[in-house]
Amino acid sequence: MKNSLKGALFSGLVFPGLGQVILKHYKRGVVIMLISSASLLIIIMKAVQKAFAILEKMDLDNGTIDMNMIVNAAKQSSTISGDSIFTLALLLFAFCWILGIVDAYIIGRIKDKISL
Repeated sequence: MKNSLKGALFSGLVFPGLGQVILKHYKRGVVIMLISSASLLIIIMKAVQKAFAILEKMDLDNGTIDMNMIVNAAKQSSTISGDSIFTLALLLFAFCWILGIVDAYIIGRIKDKISL
Protein backbone atom coordinates (compact mmCIF):
# COMPACT_ATOMS: atom_id res chain seq x y z
CA MET A 1 0.00 0.00 0.00
CA LYS A 2 1.29 3.45 -0.85
CA ASN A 3 2.33 5.71 2.02
CA SER A 4 -0.03 8.45 0.85
CA LEU A 5 -3.06 6.18 1.02
CA LYS A 6 -2.01 4.55 4.28
CA GLY A 7 -1.45 7.89 6.03
CA ALA A 8 -4.70 9.40 4.77
CA LEU A 9 -6.72 6.33 5.77
CA PHE A 10 -5.30 6.18 9.29
CA SER A 11 -5.87 9.91 9.84
CA GLY A 12 -9.33 9.79 8.28
CA LEU A 13 -10.77 6.55 9.56
CA VAL A 14 -9.02 5.89 12.86
CA PHE A 15 -8.04 9.21 14.48
CA PRO A 16 -6.75 12.57 13.23
CA GLY A 17 -2.96 12.69 13.44
CA LEU A 18 -2.42 8.94 13.47
CA GLY A 19 -1.41 8.96 9.82
CA GLN A 20 1.38 11.41 10.58
CA VAL A 21 2.63 9.23 13.43
CA ILE A 22 2.63 6.15 11.20
CA LEU A 23 4.56 8.10 8.56
CA LYS A 24 7.10 9.05 11.28
CA HIS A 25 6.20 12.74 11.53
CA TYR A 26 5.70 12.43 15.25
CA LYS A 27 5.52 16.10 16.26
CA ARG A 28 2.83 16.94 13.71
CA GLY A 29 0.88 13.84 14.56
CA VAL A 30 1.00 14.39 18.30
CA VAL A 31 -0.04 18.05 17.97
CA ILE A 32 -3.00 17.13 15.77
CA MET A 33 -3.94 14.28 18.12
CA LEU A 34 -3.75 16.51 21.22
CA ILE A 35 -5.87 19.27 19.68
CA SER A 36 -8.38 16.69 18.40
CA SER A 37 -8.53 14.97 21.79
CA ALA A 38 -9.04 18.25 23.65
CA SER A 39 -11.82 19.37 21.33
CA LEU A 40 -13.43 15.92 21.50
CA LEU A 41 -13.31 16.09 25.30
CA ILE A 42 -15.07 19.47 25.24
CA ILE A 43 -17.73 18.09 22.88
CA ILE A 44 -18.35 15.11 25.17
CA MET A 45 -18.47 17.29 28.28
CA LYS A 46 -21.02 19.65 26.71
CA ALA A 47 -23.14 16.71 25.53
CA VAL A 48 -23.12 15.21 29.03
CA GLN A 49 -24.07 18.60 30.51
CA LYS A 50 -27.04 18.80 28.15
CA ALA A 51 -28.05 15.24 28.98
CA PHE A 52 -27.94 16.00 32.71
CA ALA A 53 -30.00 19.17 32.15
CA ILE A 54 -32.64 17.07 30.39
CA LEU A 55 -32.58 14.45 33.15
CA GLU A 56 -32.88 17.17 35.78
CA LYS A 57 -35.87 18.63 33.97
CA MET A 58 -37.44 15.16 33.87
CA ASP A 59 -36.76 14.73 37.58
CA LEU A 60 -38.51 18.03 38.35
CA ASP A 61 -41.57 16.71 36.49
CA ASN A 62 -41.79 13.71 38.90
CA GLY A 63 -39.78 11.48 36.59
CA THR A 64 -42.51 11.11 34.02
CA ILE A 65 -41.28 10.32 30.55
CA ASP A 66 -43.17 12.18 27.87
CA MET A 67 -41.72 12.64 24.42
CA ASN A 68 -42.92 16.25 24.15
CA MET A 69 -41.36 17.05 27.53
CA ILE A 70 -38.03 15.52 26.43
CA VAL A 71 -38.07 17.56 23.22
CA ASN A 72 -38.87 20.75 25.12
CA ALA A 73 -36.15 20.06 27.69
CA ALA A 74 -33.66 19.45 24.88
CA LYS A 75 -34.60 22.75 23.24
CA GLN A 76 -34.24 24.59 26.54
CA SER A 77 -30.88 22.99 27.28
CA SER A 78 -29.59 24.00 23.86
CA THR A 79 -30.11 27.65 24.78
CA ILE A 80 -27.75 27.30 27.74
CA SER A 81 -24.73 29.56 27.40
CA GLY A 82 -21.67 27.74 26.18
CA ASP A 83 -23.09 26.64 22.86
CA SER A 84 -20.47 28.77 21.16
CA ILE A 85 -17.77 26.75 22.92
CA PHE A 86 -19.42 23.54 21.72
CA THR A 87 -19.61 24.87 18.16
CA LEU A 88 -16.00 26.05 18.26
CA ALA A 89 -14.82 22.66 19.56
CA LEU A 90 -16.82 20.87 16.88
CA LEU A 91 -15.36 23.08 14.14
CA LEU A 92 -11.85 22.63 15.55
CA PHE A 93 -12.25 18.85 15.57
CA ALA A 94 -13.54 18.86 11.99
CA PHE A 95 -10.64 21.12 10.93
CA CYS A 96 -8.09 18.80 12.59
CA TRP A 97 -9.69 15.80 10.94
CA ILE A 98 -9.50 17.33 7.46
CA LEU A 99 -6.02 18.74 8.13
CA GLY A 100 -4.86 15.33 9.32
CA ILE A 101 -6.10 13.60 6.18
CA VAL A 102 -4.68 16.16 3.75
CA ASP A 103 -1.36 16.52 5.58
CA ALA A 104 -0.85 12.75 5.89
CA TYR A 105 -1.63 12.35 2.19
CA ILE A 106 0.91 15.03 1.25
CA ILE A 107 3.58 13.54 3.54
CA GLY A 108 2.87 10.12 2.07
CA ARG A 109 3.14 11.42 -1.50
CA ILE A 110 6.54 12.91 -0.71
CA LYS A 111 7.70 9.64 0.84
CA ASP A 112 6.36 7.72 -2.16
CA LYS A 113 8.34 9.93 -4.57
CA ILE A 114 11.51 9.57 -2.51
CA SER A 115 11.25 5.77 -2.40
CA LEU A 116 10.97 5.53 -6.21
